[in-house]
Amino acid sequence: MSKPHVVVTGLGATSPLGGDVPSTWDAMLAGTPGVSALTEDWAEQLSVRIAGLAAVEPTEILERVKARRLDRTGQFAMVAALEAWADCGLAGTDVEAGNDPLSERLGVAIASGIGGVITLLANYDALVQKGPRRVSPLAVPMLMPNGPAAAVSLALGAKSGVHTPVSACASGNEAIAHGIDMIRLGRADVVVAGGTEAAVHPLPMAAFAQMMALSKRNDEPGRASRPWDRDRDGFVLGEGAAVVVLESAEHAEKRGAKVYAEAAGAGVTADSHDIAQPDPAGMGATRAMRRALAEAGLSTGDIQHINAHATSTPQGDVAEALAINTALGEAAGDVVLTSTKSMTGHMLGAAGAIESVATILALYHRIVPPTINIDNLDEQVTLDIATEPRKLPDGTLGALNNSFGFGGHNVALAFRSV
Repeated sequence: MSKPHVVVTGLGATSPLGGDVPSTWDAMLAGTPGVSALTEDWAEQLSVRIAGLAAVEPTEILERVKARRLDRTGQFAMVAALEAWADCGLAGTDVEAGNDPLSERLGVAIASGIGGVITLLANYDALVQKGPRRVSPLAVPMLMPNGPAAAVSLALGAKSGVHTPVSACASGNEAIAHGIDMIRLGRADVVVAGGTEAAVHPLPMAAFAQMMALSKRNDEPGRASRPWDRDRDGFVLGEGAAVVVLESAEHAEKRGAKVYAEAAGAGVTADSHDIAQPDPAGMGATRAMRRALAEAGLSTGDIQHINAHATSTPQGDVAEALAINTALGEAAGDVVLTSTKSMTGHMLGAAGAIESVATILALYHRIVPPTINIDNLDEQVTLDIATEPRKLPDGTLGALNNSFGFGGHNVALAFRSV
């Protein structure tokens, strides 16, 4: 039996570049950096004092009472999910009240790499400083990694299943891969999928800095995230969320939904190499891309664009470039690459999701956002990287979005234009 085709019918995002998809996309095309200096008192003691903070506070969008019951990860997820839900044309229907048959065919898969760490640490501080009675009774549902997914499912009336993949920086892409699987396995007709993260806090930042993972370009924050540049010195932590609405093509056609692209396939592999460092030859990433192509029914020559993981770390950027060359062979030279992390910073569990949105829009509008801050391309990277907006050709196009995470997680998603 042939697998059902899965399409993307809704997009939502809140990021360091904008509070919604249109503003984020416009900033990407303009090459606008979303990284800034941290001015809070707690940042003064840190060796790294820059981050990609959300351009719009979620509390400015959500109802105050509802926002207070959510960790910042949940707030971001809710903002992005509600935008995607409205974009797909299902907002305000009986589904949300559980009075529509679609409710039992609606699933949620929203990931987080770290979860409600701000709630966890804030309540620990309250416990130590003021005693156990000052710990919030909402702390557990707020700090649970599955809290954002659960909150979104409650808001939308989703009853098919609620899932939260946790695979570090590959989490957002893995959630989308899980959503594709839910539809192809017949477990859902519509899945709201994506990732969220809110870890701009002294402890996570100090921990990443101690690993030597973060850029220390405190004096030029907008130029700190520089994937593939010879002088890159680590990633910049970002925050936010992105969500896509996945739908079986048959279901979308019946209701006349707008379709952005086909979510054609996913490849999920593990390096089994090191807890933090990638396989230097990129073999796990290579296998993920090849599996995504095979599942999508795409050849290497069908791929015109890749939104790369490319975080701006010395080892990771080169390993991925090697993997792309190996996976695509001679066709790698015809692919236009970008790393939108050069603008958003690294949004961890939300990275794959925001980059999937960018990949989908690149196919939909047939234009690739630039990678900024490349002054001297690393000589080990022999790929065509867009440093200004690049038009894509007419006809049917294929694209990949790569995400790799600590623990050796590799997820590649394949999208096809419609």
